[in-house]
Amino acid sequence: MSALRISEIFHSLQGESRPAGYPTAFVRLTGCPLRCVYCDTSYAFQGGTRQTVAEVLDQVRTFGVRYVCVTGGEPLAQPACLALLTALCDAGYAVSLETSGALDISAVDPRVTVVLDIKTPDSGESERNLWENIPRLKRDDQIKFVICSRSDYDWSKEVLAERQLDSRCEVLFSPSWGQLAARDLAEWVLADQLPVRFQLQLHKYLWGDAPGH
Repeated sequence: MSALRISEIFHSLQGESRPAGYPTAFVRLTGCPLRCVYCDTSYAFQGGTRQTVAEVLDQVRTFGVRYVCVTGGEPLAQPACLALLTALCDAGYAVSLETSGALDISAVDPRVTVVLDIKTPDSGESERNLWENIPRLKRDDQIKFVICSRSDYDWSKEVLAERQLDSRCEVLFSPSWGQLAARDLAEWVLADQLPVRFQLQLHKYLWGDAPGH
């Protein structure tokens, strides 16, 4: 049976994307090929424990939740992630995948809601964006920009318009924690009448940078 390297499995409130606020089981896979400057899960780059898909499902079941979020690191860096996503869907969960956007999403189970990051210049990894992923997105997927500065915002606004991202799926603009004032980003979005959803990281306001949340 397929095995994965798991950094942690925990129960918390979803802090981002469409199911924000709902009790959620998080499955954090180990490893990531990117090194974004604002990364808050660098502890997941290495280590972790080997677990089968069945073992992961057993742990998720103990939380008694409907929502499951598979995250990282970069989950798709592990080929067995695809089997895990399908197994979670088969078990009846509402499954989301948080991915950097640097790896191909075409093989992801269509029942999974993909939350795809588009890396901005200030992330340090904008050259890693795999633009071929955009037409692979479904209507109920989401695109997320983590914005660090005014220049990041202007870049994101141009990408949004040039690629008509809001016609593809919902687009999220989120301020980078500790780098950009949330109110500034909110005011820019309103002033420019952007067709995006402003979001905050709810878990950061509740628990700060504490792991396991």
